[in-house]
Amino acid sequence: SSRGVRKGAWTKYEDDLLRECIGKHGEGKWHMVPIRAGLNRCRKSCRLRWLNYLRPNIKRGTFSEDEVDLLLRLHKLLGNRLVLWSLIAGRLPDRTANDVKNFWNSHCKKK
Repeated sequence: SSRGVRKGAWTKYEDDLLRECIGKHGEGKWHMVPIRAGLNRCRKSCRLRWLNYLRPNIKRGTFSEDEVDLLLRLHKLLGNRLVLWSLIAGRLPDRTANDVKNFWNSHCKKK
C-alpha cells in the first residue's frame, strides 16, 4: 500500500540517499530500493527519479543535428499512432524519453 509514502518534490537529501543506494547495489530490483536507501518513496518514484534526473550520464541541453535527424527518422518509422518515446530515446544515447518527447513537442511537431 502507498499510504504514508511521500509524494511531491524530492529533497537533496533524498537524492543523495538514492545515489548512494544505486552506487552500492546498482540499477534494478526497484522494489528493494526504497528499503535499502531508507526512502519513504514508492519504487516507481525511485526508478523514475534515477532514470530521468540522477543518472550521471544523462545528456542535457541542445540536441545535435545527428540526434534531430535520427529522431525524425525514427518518428517517421514508428508512425504517430503510438510513439514510444522510450524506444526512440533508446537509440539516442544518454537522452531520456521525457527529454525526447519534450523536444519533439516543442521543435518538431507540426503546429
